[in-house]
Amino acid sequence: MPRSLHLLDTLLHLMRLLRRSYDARAQAMGLTLSRARALTTLSRMDGATQAELAAALEIEAPTLKRQIDALERAGFVERRPAESDGRKNALFLTARGRDSGIVDFTRRMRAELVAGIPDGDLAVAQSVLDRIAANIARLDRE
Repeated sequence: MPRSLHLLDTLLHLMRLLRRSYDARAQAMGLTLSRARALTTLSRMDGATQAELAAALEIEAPTLKRQIDALERAGFVERRPAESDGRKNALFLTARGRDSGIVDFTRRMRAELVAGIPDGDLAVAQSVLDRIAANIARLDRE
């Protein structure tokens, strides 16, 4: 098998493993990887609109809406009318969202995932992944 195919298969396998591992660890908090990612990102931009948060997460607005609906039902997030435009909702972490420990949990897990990997290797891996992402973007434009 050519190295490029093996690399892509490994990336897909890693994503499945990461999602499964994260979901299992976050289940006690009532979260999934996607919802935790939304919470973690919102913690850095509290008061963002759904459109702004969707853009930051690089996902479609309807996908985010479903995640926010679930996070709101679970008491992690609340919607309030946006000050700049009352027709839009701004998103805010609730006390439960801020105190859930998910941001710290996510930081710890990220650190554990790269533990023991030298900085130089991480820099090379990041460069390769950035190039793959740029190639995907180029293909999508064609």
